[in-house]
Amino acid sequence: MEISDWRKKIDELDEQIVRLINQRAEAARAIGELKRVSDLPVYEPRREQIVFDHVRSVNAGPLADAEIQHVYERIIDVMRTLQRRDA
Repeated sequence: MEISDWRKKIDELDEQIVRLINQRAEAARAIGELKRVSDLPVYEPRREQIVFDHVRSVNAGPLADAEIQHVYERIIDVMRTLQRRDA
């Protein structure tokens, strides 16, 4: 494949990733609402560690586990901000 073909593939993958991130945001927003009515904290370090452990366990590469976790740290940070913003 040529560079332009790879870039087209990346664009298509990015579109899928954006849809999935937004689906994850909807789930996080719903959880945030449940936390609010149950008077639970937005920040749950134990749950975040479970997520990190899970994504590392399903990671088949080529990214290293630490790199996958770094991506998810940022995703979770954004989701936490969304939950606080919608509070």
